[in-house]
Amino acid sequence: MRNKVIAGNWKMNKVLAEAEEFVQEVIKKDPADQNVEAIVCAPFPFLATLVQQTRNSTVKIAAQNMHFAENGAYTGEVSPVMLKDLGVTHVVIGHSERREHFAETDETVNKKVNAAFEHALTPIMCVGETLEQRESNETMNHIEEQVSAGLKGLTEDQVAKTIVAYEPIWAIGTGKTASSSDANEVCKHIRNVIEKVTSEETANQVVIQYGGSVKPANVDELLAQSDIDGALVGGASLEADSFIQLVEAGKK
Repeated sequence: MRNKVIAGNWKMNKVLAEAEEFVQEVIKKDPADQNVEAIVCAPFPFLATLVQQTRNSTVKIAAQNMHFAENGAYTGEVSPVMLKDLGVTHVVIGHSERREHFAETDETVNKKVNAAFEHALTPIMCVGETLEQRESNETMNHIEEQVSAGLKGLTEDQVAKTIVAYEPIWAIGTGKTASSSDANEVCKHIRNVIEKVTSEETANQVVIQYGGSVKPANVDELLAQSDIDGALVGGASLEADSFIQLVEAGKK
């Protein structure tokens, strides 16, 4: 049985004091267990502090991005070596905002996913379609291209450990949410694509999250679906109480 994985993506929000207070509140509740993982995806400046604060808890800390190179003349970038050295366990790769605003491509996503595994980091690989693509019935083809390209060059064991986050771009930060059945249909398609490029056994091990205006009010319905194994949450993960509710929903 696949674990549920709830990851809160803070994006470019909070200052250090707020980040520390949030983590302390979550640690008090310690909402995760052996079947539910809680991950905080924090801005780079907070990572070292949060890793230290969560060291004796079930909460894991993720970066929101990284470069694929180990080092070099890449001013302003952060390498997988640096993240691993800090004690970060996960890294978000290919978020739609990175694709839209910072020229992320399927090729760079693939390089980063491979680099993450080279340094024992778990990638949370994001895929998703625009409203125009959905209305043009291009969703499934587009998702298949993104998933296939992102997983290229991985072993079956690495694919099995990859977390794939399906985030329809039209639902991110808009208040709109794909219906639970629509979200599950795409997540099931992702699993089928993974089976095509690996095997049924591997595909059944992959955690597939849904992201896009997930909140305590709708998380139960989403997590009840057959192929949705968790959530990558934006706005609703900025408040500790809300994040705790989302994690606890994974236990039901």
